[in-house]
Amino acid sequence: MKATTVKMTNAQVVAHCLKRHGVEYLFGQSNPSKIVLACMDAGIRQIGYRQENTGSYMAQAYGMGTGKVPVVTAQNGPAATLLVPGLAECYKASLPIVAIVQQVGVPDFDKNAFQEMDHDKLFSGCAKFVKTVLSRDRIEDYIDMAFVEAASGRPGPAVLLFPVDIFNDDTAYEHTLYRENNLGCSPLDRCVANPACVAEAAKLLMQAERPVIYAGGGVVSSRAQQEIRAIQEKYSIPVATTLMGKGSVDETHPLSIGVSGYISDKRGMSKFLRPMLGEADVVMLVGNRTNQNGTDSWTLLPKNATYIHLDVDPIEVGRNYEASVRLVGDAKLTLAALDKALAKLDGSKRSAARAGLEEQIARGRELHQKEIEDVTVLANSAPVKPEKLVYELEKHLDPDHILVADASFSSIWIGNYLKSTENREFYLPRGLAGLGWGFPMAMGLKVAHPDRKVFCITGDGGFAHVWSELETCKREGIDVVCVVLNNEMLGYQYYAEHAKFGANTNACYIHPVDYVKVAEACGLTGFRLDDPNKIDEVLEKAFAAKGTVIIDMITDDRSVPPVTQLQLAAPQI
Repeated sequence: MKATTVKMTNAQVVAHCLKRHGVEYLFGQSNPSKIVLACMDAGIRQIGYRQENTGSYMAQAYGMGTGKVPVVTAQNGPAATLLVPGLAECYKASLPIVAIVQQVGVPDFDKNAFQEMDHDKLFSGCAKFVKTVLSRDRIEDYIDMAFVEAASGRPGPAVLLFPVDIFNDDTAYEHTLYRENNLGCSPLDRCVANPACVAEAAKLLMQAERPVIYAGGGVVSSRAQQEIRAIQEKYSIPVATTLMGKGSVDETHPLSIGVSGYISDKRGMSKFLRPMLGEADVVMLVGNRTNQNGTDSWTLLPKNATYIHLDVDPIEVGRNYEASVRLVGDAKLTLAALDKALAKLDGSKRSAARAGLEEQIARGRELHQKEIEDVTVLANSAPVKPEKLVYELEKHLDPDHILVADASFSSIWIGNYLKSTENREFYLPRGLAGLGWGFPMAMGLKVAHPDRKVFCITGDGGFAHVWSELETCKREGIDVVCVVLNNEMLGYQYYAEHAKFGANTNACYIHPVDYVKVAEACGLTGFRLDDPNKIDEVLEKAFAAKGTVIIDMITDDRSVPPVTQLQLAAPQI
């Protein structure tokens, strides 16, 4: 590209660079003001959050939903500290995000200026890249570096600190703009694993007696669903997923095991199919961190199996299960290469095993449906069981519905009782899995896909962290349907404490709150759901309404999801 010299303010250069990287939205609250104003002039819309942590959750979800690198902004000091939870979630879950953070003016460094702090240290544990832009001549360089860092290799957060004296400067300087690449997509640089290793993996899978693929969130973030589904179908290999990997395969496919890990105890989707993982002789891990929850505290997968591990981050390959075949590369491209390698081999062994595998999976599904009957089909008395709600919700969903859940019980209800089928997408906070992500994630996904329906489930504990964003929904015209599971308690904490200690702390209880009134106070619609026989009626009204809708569901505090540890304290219902 031929370099172009134009007169622009420093803030305008920032806006120009962000526009070049395809940025359409800033998730922010005005600061750094000059940059935000310049971006608004350039056609970049600010989605004004009420608190920085929720703004980062919105941005994270927007990026997950679009494949673009999202941008969140914040002021220095206390506002910057509130970005940490969202950046930490992205860091652990390998999701790209760029944070633009205001910094005190350079002449005021280390003088106890208002809200001055060491932001480098603040963000060092939750970001791949933290840089302060100290020269107007390097603005374009550092912005490009931030986007590359965020979207390449193992994706993650990049933080740019902008001193106010540089970016509040109204002088129109001559800036030489010499870059034209859009670096705002993720994954940015896709690479294929070593072809020799791919060929070796193909042989192992074809020769195995009981192969299984265990797909994690890396499949979803790489957008490799088509590739993994092709391998599952063409080569008759069963596929299970972690919660983050839900959506990788169609769960109605006859070779789909469903979501596994720590949520496959009593009434869990894959409870009766766990042996397919535990007895496998070859296990292929794809975009899977083999973390505690995904492996049920490292008890789910067999110790004596042969492991093939595909991940974009070499440190994750073989982390907890030594990999006989290391596939370091992008999931989408490497799975496509594996498909070609498998096609060159004799697939008769896989084909011959298919009927037996399908029969085993079908039988496991039948047993699951029978086991959950008491909390779904037959659960017709108040209070409403969350299993009943999610079970009935299925018939109200579109083929391309976007499903979101908060952490804790909410993610487990959706993970086990809603099917991943057709073009449905599932978004669950599982990097750190802290409370409060669900509702703002739903908001960010609606910004990403204004023409698709977004449905969210959150507990009353998680919703309490973020209900101020109802005002944001009204002001910004963001329309989602959100069910608040109102059981007046922190359910996971309550049952975990009873399982471990036989008693619970007082913070597990929540004072009764009328969430319909909370929604209406913000000019939104609310429905109370306290009768399981009215689930269909309330859902129909909610999906037909305009604007964000809150369903205050009075639910059973005895409903415990299929988590092994929690079952120790679960009441008999």
